[in-house]
Amino acid sequence: MNILLIEDEMRVADFVRRGLSAEGWSVQHAPDGETGIEFLEQYSFDVVLLDLMLPGVSGHDVCRKVRARKNITPILMLSALDATEERVDGLRVGADDYLPKPFDFDELVARIEALHRRAGKYTETEDRQVLSHGTITFDKTSLIVTVGDKNLDLSSKERDLLLLFLSNPGRVLSRERILNTVWGMNADPMTNVVDVYVGRLRRKLGDEADRIVTLRNIGYRFE
Repeated sequence: MNILLIEDEMRVADFVRRGLSAEGWSVQHAPDGETGIEFLEQYSFDVVLLDLMLPGVSGHDVCRKVRARKNITPILMLSALDATEERVDGLRVGADDYLPKPFDFDELVARIEALHRRAGKYTETEDRQVLSHGTITFDKTSLIVTVGDKNLDLSSKERDLLLLFLSNPGRVLSRERILNTVWGMNADPMTNVVDVYVGRLRRKLGDEADRIVTLRNIGYRFE
């Protein structure tokens, strides 16, 4: 997915860009509204992340100008202002969704995916109750996990971790994303808990352990 991030706060921009890049997406950053408009005139993007409070041309004005030029790229507006009128104003000038700062990174990813899906450019498999890859089977209703004909005795976190992998086959999952999803947004990003639990899960998966591939300095991918 190709994403345009229009954000003047460099700390926020760097955090978002690194996180989304770790998801395997391409991120182009524009530090102000004018640059963002120029990028949208020259290139094609799947989703635009647009900060509301920009120097010079505001987020609202960027949105108006983009829509006036018949550009229908999905726009997710980001703002530290969470008042109802701000959200309504953003949607009325052409934004497709609104996310207040500070936001949970996992929610940001989910909203981007939802916008992409609505635009008809993203195909997602049906939400099945039983996930299977190779000889691994995970019944989400009973929480029974098997490898071949053997039931696995997994802790709740090991199950959550496996479910995340099985639900995202072939997708790069950063350590930050895994921490956020399995342990919650307050988990220490410097901890090695992800690597420890991946090691435990691999041991229990036995012959299927190699499906979890380590991507150095990035995270993991489930083949």
